[in-house]
Amino acid sequence: MDYNWDWGVFLKSTGIGDEIYLDWFITGFGWTLAVALVAWIIALLLGSLLGVLRTVPNRWLSGLATVYVETFRNVPLLVQLFLWYFLVPDLLPTPLETWFKQDLSPATSAYLSVIVCLGLFTAARVCEQVRTGIQALPKGQAAAGCALGFTLAQIYRFVLLPQAFRIIIPPLTSEFLNIFKNSAVASLIGLMELLAQTKQTAEFSANLFEAFTLATLIYFTLNMSLMLFMRYVEKKIAVPGQLAAGGK
Repeated sequence: MDYNWDWGVFLKSTGIGDEIYLDWFITGFGWTLAVALVAWIIALLLGSLLGVLRTVPNRWLSGLATVYVETFRNVPLLVQLFLWYFLVPDLLPTPLETWFKQDLSPATSAYLSVIVCLGLFTAARVCEQVRTGIQALPKGQAAAGCALGFTLAQIYRFVLLPQAFRIIIPPLTSEFLNIFKNSAVASLIGLMELLAQTKQTAEFSANLFEAFTLATLIYFTLNMSLMLFMRYVEKKIAVPGQLAAGGK
């Protein structure tokens, strides 16, 4: 391919104030981190709760968690994002609708929509990981907790969940990486995260290949770093003899 690569383009002025194209990538990377990390906190907390509910003896609670999982897991992420950004604000009480649409900046309203959407979507997937981890444990674990006089909440807190989370670290790592990649959908509602800044750089500078190559390297480096960190954590907390014994 006859193409003249120009890697110096990232140090050139964008024509907007004193900004250079590299500044756009740094800003976009910051938004990507902000979206993914907050959405992951929502997903991990809510998904863990739902995973517990799916395994409790109460059929109503278990059924409620199942309905949530099947609903959020079977509707495309992009459809959910548009619902949260365009439809849900219209269903809010008038003061909240006015606050969301008029008082907040466009970037803030888009940010809130995407973290809620991505967090709830990923929570359904985390729920299934937690449920699987709990059900993979021998039934005698819960029985032992009962014999010690623990309540149901204490059995989950002190017996089941600490072991289950050790087992499910590998699939949770995959979900953690996916949430960073899925954050790219935020560009479709105007949030200038990494993908949006990449497209903007490509359009302004006409250096399409350089812009998307840099974005690819950033995503790859970020996800590889997270994966290696989670492998380290997995090995540190693994219990010999369990399914996830340090990734062996």
